[in-house]
Amino acid sequence: MSGGGFHVHGPHDHELEHATQHAAEGHHGVDGGSMTNQIAMFTAVIATVGAIFAYMGGATQANAGLYKNEAAIKKTEASNQWNYYQAKSSKQNLMELALALVTDDKKDFYKKEIDRYKLEKAEIKLAADKLEADATEWNKKSDEQMHQHHRWAQATTALQVSIALAAIALLTKKKWLEWGMFGVGAIGVAIGGLAIAHI
Repeated sequence: MSGGGFHVHGPHDHELEHATQHAAEGHHGVDGGSMTNQIAMFTAVIATVGAIFAYMGGATQANAGLYKNEAAIKKTEASNQWNYYQAKSSKQNLMELALALVTDDKKDFYKKEIDRYKLEKAEIKLAADKLEADATEWNKKSDEQMHQHHRWAQATTALQVSIALAAIALLTKKKWLEWGMFGVGAIGVAIGGLAIAHI
C-alpha cells in the first residue's frame, strides 16, 4: 500500500516477488518451481481454450435446436399443403363423378372444373414438395450442428481431464502425470480442430 511517501508490503508480497524472481532466473527450488510454473501456465492456457470450446459447444447445441424447430415448422406446413391437396383431389373426384352422371349440355362445366382442380393440385404439390425439401435440409443442418456439438463436448471434456491431471501432477510432482497432462491436452485441442473443420 502506498501513501504519504512510503510503501508498505502486504504479508504475501515478499513471497510472490521471491517466487517470481526465482522463476525468472530458472531456479527450481525444493518445490520444483519450474514444474509449478509450467503446469500453472499450461492450466491457464488450457482453461481458456476449454472455455472457448464450451461456448462453441453451447452455441452449436442451440443452433441444432433452432434448426430442428425450423424443420418441424416446414414439415407442418408441408402437411398442411398435402391436406389441401387431398381436399382438391376429393373435389376433383366429385366433379369426375358428376361428369359421368350429368347430361351432355352440362359436361363442359364439369370438364373445366376438373381441369382447374388438376392445375391447382399441381401447384399445391410443388409447394408441398418444396416445403418437404426445406424440412429435410433443416434436419440435415440440425444433425450437423449436433455432431459438431458432440465434438466440442469431447474436446472440452479432454481439456477438463487434462486440467485435473495438471492438478494431480502439481500435488504429486510426478513427471509422467505432467506428460499425461500435455498429451490429453493435445488430444482435446485436436478434437477441437475436428470441430472447427466440421469433421
